[in-house]
Parts: sequence; structure tokens; C-alpha cells
Amino acid sequence: MANRNTVGFGLKPYNKTGSNSNSTGTGNFTMYEIANGNTNEIFKGSVVIPLSTGFIDIVGAADGGTVAPLGVFMGCEFVSSTTGKPTWSNSWPGSGADSAHPIKAYVADDPNQVFVIQSDATLTNQATARASVFLNADMILGTSGSSANGQSTATLRVSTLATTAGLMLRLMGWIEDPDNNDFSAAGVPLLVRFTTHFNADSLGIAVGTPATTGV
Repeated sequence: MANRNTVGFGLKPYNKTGSNSNSTGTGNFTMYEIANGNTNEIFKGSVVIPLSTGFIDIVGAADGGTVAPLGVFMGCEFVSSTTGKPTWSNSWPGSGADSAHPIKAYVADDPNQVFVIQSDATLTNQATARASVFLNADMILGTSGSSANGQSTATLRVSTLATTAGLMLRLMGWIEDPDNNDFSAAGVPLLVRFTTHFNADSLGIAVGTPATTGV
């Protein structure tokens, strides 16, 4: 039986590691802004990185290039250049903001946040999936999404599961869901966390522009 949900939705906050409370909250939007003039569409559920300019942008590579992820984009607020009114959007569409006002971004930025992401391919069976827990992986379609609803379409690239340190996500398990637990098909809701995080990394990974390959 194939899984009911097969369309990727990027990363969705689910719970947190440890026993601390889970609010699935986002960072204060005054901390995070998108530069006016940024034409990169940023989708809800997409990974974002910090830039050396003080702004954020969508990750440029599935493994984050040389920049640790800041978190997951959850939407933004800006003043419309057409209506002159404050506008909430699931995505940053790449245009449409009044240049006299900031583009305020909401980011799920807790380093301990666990996210749900769908698998892009078969995990063979549950035993093989269990043996893959604690391995690292990359995404596929990491910068893609739907312009219609603003949702990311990224999924976890099963073929990249390995002990490789440079991969961005760590598999922590999966959601028990009878409608989506066919491990022989794509679409299993997997639980992941970032292997490195800009707000917690002690390796001195700097802000900047990442590589643009590997998506």
C-alpha cells in the first residue's frame, strides 16, 4: 500500500530533543529580515541561512554549503508595494514589497527543534529504516516550492543516508502514521534535526553566501 501523502512539504516543526517544553515557536521577526531587492523565492518549510549583510536567505545548497543553517522559514510580513498595506505571506515571493519598509521573517530557529520531512524514495522496510536512524542525509528539491501556496516541496533524499558529517540533516526516527508508514514507498514522515546549527555551532562557521550546487 502506497503512502497517502507523497507531495513534499519541506520541514515542519514537530517536537524537541530533551524534556524541555516544545512551543514550535519562531524567532523574533525583528531579528531576521530579508533584504529588499532579494529576488530569491523563499518557501515555508525551506532552510534559511544567515548572510554577512545581516539579512537571511534561502539555503543555496542541500547541505548548506559552508554556512550552518539558521533554521526553517515559516513565513514573512511586509508592506505591499501595490496596496501599501501590511501583508502576511507563507513565502517571500521574490518581489512585491515596498522598499521603504523591512521584510520581517519568522524562522523556527531553536537548535534543539526536531522537524518532520517526507522521504523521497523507498526505505525498503521498517527494519532497514531503523538501521538508518542516527545517519545523516541531504534534501532533494531543497530550494523548490509551490508559488501557489508558498509551501516548500523539499524531501529527504534517502540515497544520501550515511555517516558523512557534512550532510545537513540527522534522521531521528519517524511518525507512527498508519496511512503513511509504507516503508517500501516514498512519503514516510521522518523525524530529523540539523547536524549543525548557526545558533549552537562552536566550530566558528561564518555567515556568508553558500555554494549554489547540490540541490
